[in-house]
Amino acid sequence: MKIFENTKIAFQSKNNYELRRAHLLFEAVNIPALVNFSEWVLPFAKHIPGVKTLIKKSIFAHFCGGETRKESLETVEKLHEKKIGSILDYSIEGKEEESAYDNCFQEINEIIFLAKDNPAIPFVVFKPTGYGSIHLYEKVGLKEKLTEKEQIAWENIQKRYFETCKNAYENDVLLMIDAEESWMQDAVDELVTEMMKIFNRERCIIINTLQMYRHDRLEFLKNQYEEAERENYFLGYKVVRGAYMEKERERALEKGYPSPIQPDKQSTDNDYNAAIDFIFHRQDRILLFAGTHNELSCFQLKEKLEKSENPKTQQVWFGQLLGMSDNISYVLADLNFHVAKYVPYGPVNDVLPYLIRRAKENTSVAGQSGRELILIEKELKRRKQENP
Repeated sequence: MKIFENTKIAFQSKNNYELRRAHLLFEAVNIPALVNFSEWVLPFAKHIPGVKTLIKKSIFAHFCGGETRKESLETVEKLHEKKIGSILDYSIEGKEEESAYDNCFQEINEIIFLAKDNPAIPFVVFKPTGYGSIHLYEKVGLKEKLTEKEQIAWENIQKRYFETCKNAYENDVLLMIDAEESWMQDAVDELVTEMMKIFNRERCIIINTLQMYRHDRLEFLKNQYEEAERENYFLGYKVVRGAYMEKERERALEKGYPSPIQPDKQSTDNDYNAAIDFIFHRQDRILLFAGTHNELSCFQLKEKLEKSENPKTQQVWFGQLLGMSDNISYVLADLNFHVAKYVPYGPVNDVLPYLIRRAKENTSVAGQSGRELILIEKELKRRKQENP
């Protein structure tokens, strides 16, 4: 996997200041105690004069495209110059008012119009909790009776999904729906499958997400494929390992139900690889978006594509987050594979929960921040030798 050691290609879009800033950030997120402290103090400190500016010029600048769509377009164009697509991710979290859901709905549909005929933005994405309450998704998934008010709110969620998917279909824009906590995911899966049956008749437009740290997702994928074969519609899946493992295990223990999470990382890796392989050999029916920062997973998929007698590369995408794993994204794009980066954006104060979650994930993912540091240090050293 030496191809992912090429730091000259990996960091070609970053100047020395940006590299040093990234180094400082990953040093910070490599300290769990500091990340935990920041999670507690930042929501209060953001109102202190100067703190918002500091956040925007540091962690926000590294992991986000900007505060608005317009501001993020500079990042989008910068990535596109290096053959990397952007997935504008409206990263407002924790809002639970109908007005906030309507605002998110409007924002996502504006992104769809922006993405139309724009090769720099190959996908649009939204989070289910951007369109409705997690508690309502959970209740619907459990088939519990809704109150009159809840029924109206659920119908609003269904309308938002339908109108967004219809908009994506009419504008020929690929639309991803992210996965979230397992206790709300059944309702999401049912909604997304319904949208696939309506809008994926001619080609894949609607894409669901599989978190393979759940032990039931491989079986779910196979069942979905059989149903799509029977009813003759297309599928699309973003395949990831997952992002809520600790929260999932704690909740299962607290509420006394079997954990939905794999027993160990190897089991997750095995199912991730099996899902990628299953989809890869069914590209006539399923679009694959491999969302991973794992170098081995990316290398293995690259090898599959290169060895395939009929590589339908238009159906296979690699994806990483902005500010992470540039050694994967830029190198694969340089080799002419389809690559896209998630580009989060939104007002600094509203995006703060996303940034804290990103920092915690870098801390908890074994070796991620350490790997970033090693590569950045290697590139800084190379540049110093090249221009002493």
